[in-house]
Amino acid sequence: MSEFDAPTTALADITGDYTIDASHSRLGFTARHAMVTKVRGQFTDFAGTAHIDAANPAASSVTITAQLASIDTGSADRDGHLRSPDFFDVENNPELTFVSTGVERDGSTWSITGDLTIKGTSKPVTIDFEETGSARDPFGNLRVGFEGSVTINRKDWNLTWNAALETGGVLVSEKIKLDLDVSAIQNA
Repeated sequence: MSEFDAPTTALADITGDYTIDASHSRLGFTARHAMVTKVRGQFTDFAGTAHIDAANPAASSVTITAQLASIDTGSADRDGHLRSPDFFDVENNPELTFVSTGVERDGSTWSITGDLTIKGTSKPVTIDFEETGSARDPFGNLRVGFEGSVTINRKDWNLTWNAALETGGVLVSEKIKLDLDVSAIQNA
């Protein structure tokens, strides 16, 4: 067991309204580059809310908004290109949003379907989240944790820029894996 594999705890009822604690959460992505390596990045400016109904999961809901200009891949040149009209065109499309349309639960797995909007295009996606635990923090706040991911085709959101490689293939993969590690605090 590593330091990152802390045992999960669970309170009997996590029903309530929550705000995502962005300082303890991550909205990230992975894309294959030049067909040989993976580039990882994240959005550093995002916010979200959730209503969790443990007894009736279908009554639950989630909304997340990320500022696309906050993209960070560890390379200023690459980040600048991703902000440009070739990709996100952040000047005209500053936000990525996810608004849930349905929630199901099977044990500790929550399947959240919603509309993902990027660059003016909305498409439905389903993200499977694993409930990683719930507990009272030292400040008396009820916290819940969830980890989830989904793979999307960026072309479905009009993110089509690419470059052919001399050896065959393309510079940027069409498939992008979105990763969400969420810590949320129940509203008082």
